[in-house]
Amino acid sequence: MVKYQDETLDRTFAALSDPTRRALLARLGEADGLSVSELAAPFPVSLPAIMKHLDVLADAGLIVREKTGRTVSCRLTAQPMEQAMNWLNRYAQFWADNLDRLAAFVEEETWPTQPSTPPNDQRNAQASRSRAGFAHGRKKSTPPGRKPSS
Repeated sequence: MVKYQDETLDRTFAALSDPTRRALLARLGEADGLSVSELAAPFPVSLPAIMKHLDVLADAGLIVREKTGRTVSCRLTAQPMEQAMNWLNRYAQFWADNLDRLAAFVEEETWPTQPSTPPNDQRNAQASRSRAGFAHGRKKSTPPGRKPSS
């Protein structure tokens, strides 16, 4: 198996895998330069938990933290997301091409609108053949216990 070696891309997708981190990024997309406490306000988790999520986002290069006095503010950075989008777009193009070819193939074929059914006498003959093994009745099983020795 071929492994794709790009640590930046791995860190980006790992950071995006968590819904809280995606929500933090969405909030930064709406208002860039929010303080950590402003970012943490709507979440039902502790400030240390938010700080850990921000560490993951910063390690992935998705945000940059800037300290002014005692206030730490965060802003988005675009490069890792651009790399992820480029990677995803290659596969989106691949699937779009394949699905277009499939649609063209299906549209070329003429398909019957209803499955054909055999005439009545053929259906009965098929049914009677399938029941032929049960005409003599069921084989009775032996009573529980030891088998008689031969």
